[in-house]
Amino acid sequence: MKNFKAGKYINQGTYKSFQPDFINREWVLDNMELVTLLGQADRQLGRLDMYSEYIPNIELFISMHIVKEATKSSKIEGTKTNIGEVLLDIEDVKEEKRDDWQEVQNYISALNSAIEKIKDLPFSSRLIKATHKTLLTGVRGKHKLPGEYRSSQNWIGGASINDATFIPPPFDRVNDYMSDIEKFVHNTEFYFPDLLKIALIHYQFETVHPFLDGNGRVGRLMITLFLVEKGILKKPILYLSDFFEKNRTLYYENLMRVREKNDIIQWFKFFLVGIIETAKNSISTFDGILKLQKDVEIKIQSLGSRANNALVVINSLFQRPIIDAQVTKKLTGLSMPSVYKLIKEMEDLKIIREITGGKRGKLYVFDEYLNLFE
Repeated sequence: MKNFKAGKYINQGTYKSFQPDFINREWVLDNMELVTLLGQADRQLGRLDMYSEYIPNIELFISMHIVKEATKSSKIEGTKTNIGEVLLDIEDVKEEKRDDWQEVQNYISALNSAIEKIKDLPFSSRLIKATHKTLLTGVRGKHKLPGEYRSSQNWIGGASINDATFIPPPFDRVNDYMSDIEKFVHNTEFYFPDLLKIALIHYQFETVHPFLDGNGRVGRLMITLFLVEKGILKKPILYLSDFFEKNRTLYYENLMRVREKNDIIQWFKFFLVGIIETAKNSISTFDGILKLQKDVEIKIQSLGSRANNALVVINSLFQRPIIDAQVTKKLTGLSMPSVYKLIKEMEDLKIIREITGGKRGKLYVFDEYLNLFE
């Protein structure tokens, strides 16, 4: 990697676009600092992956990880919806925030759909395009070829191409680059550690910028898909968007540093530190969930015969920590008077809290659980 060359700028008349070198080739790992970071990242991912096996009903909690990822990844692109708002139904969202809300909902749908498809469909252009189509359909990017690679030049930053921060390769090279990425994903001829492989794939994808819109979100989503497909994680429980969002300036600077200074090592270091920190945070979140689960189960034992219905409600709240009386009725089959009594008792136990302040259409939030993700 000492002699790594990212690519070169090509004169396109009034501007220069960047033409990256292909990545599907032999790579030699010759940096001991990277080897050390790789070992740490592998250990933390191994610890995190254990939760997939030992937490009962882990699927209950994955949905909130996905909500957080969707919110953070979309925030990098400028949306201003928070996790609490994402959990609301659209009629409960302020009018001026509904476009942002819908974009995050699309991200959740795209990620869930991709996780389902990766079971039968390999990591490929077909999967990437299908995911992109779900992401952009019916939102602000709906006119920017959802599910199709771009057929025109795009750019990053700047009011026009003439003052752009970065100009990706011409559209007629996109298919070649994406084919190269796909071959690299499945290349078994040359060994390269999977965590460095996905770091390089993410860099290359963002450099090629194959879509007119949504590249950042799809590129970050691909990281989790890769980890699951390669069996590094049994379940989709690690998402880097929170780390990238907290270190947004460094994220963009390190991507540009590869293109401008051929410094792939710094990008790899940044990416691996992201894996390590995110895995540690995810482990801490799961520990918090397990403790909360135990504490809440102890609390509801005081409800006697109503404890079983309370547990049904709690399990639903671990998937979506906002609830109302109608949903509670549907979950438990209780009459409305019994529903209101159960809700009141759960409020008294400080498990849920009413957040609307109105007399009708009351919503209740599972605060302690939501706080673990915020």
